[in-house]
Amino acid sequence: MPNSDIARFDAFDVVIVPFPSSDRLAEKRRPAVVISNRKLSTLGLTWLAMITSADNPAWPGDIQISDPKVTGLPAPSIVRPAKIACIESSRILRRAGRLDRTTARVVVQHVRGLLG
Repeated sequence: MPNSDIARFDAFDVVIVPFPSSDRLAEKRRPAVVISNRKLSTLGLTWLAMITSADNPAWPGDIQISDPKVTGLPAPSIVRPAKIACIESSRILRRAGRLDRTTARVVVQHVRGLLG
């Protein structure tokens, strides 16, 4: 049964989390953006999209974060909607900031496009 004392995060909050790696059984502490709403968090789960450095090689669908200061990120970064994870909300280490509305809208469009 989900724990009602777990911190809940809003869609488009930028959080720091041990993000699971898709190519090995490891995790890396990194920023991610919450793409689920509070309804899912009542189950103790959160959906996240990976955030990575803008210096990394680009993938199709990467979204440039227009204002890293608002997100709480130390360097220019991108949201990578192709890398989505579902984790227990209790594993989120902290909230760093929030995506601006324009970037959030683009993230929604890209995630919906990936779903078909």
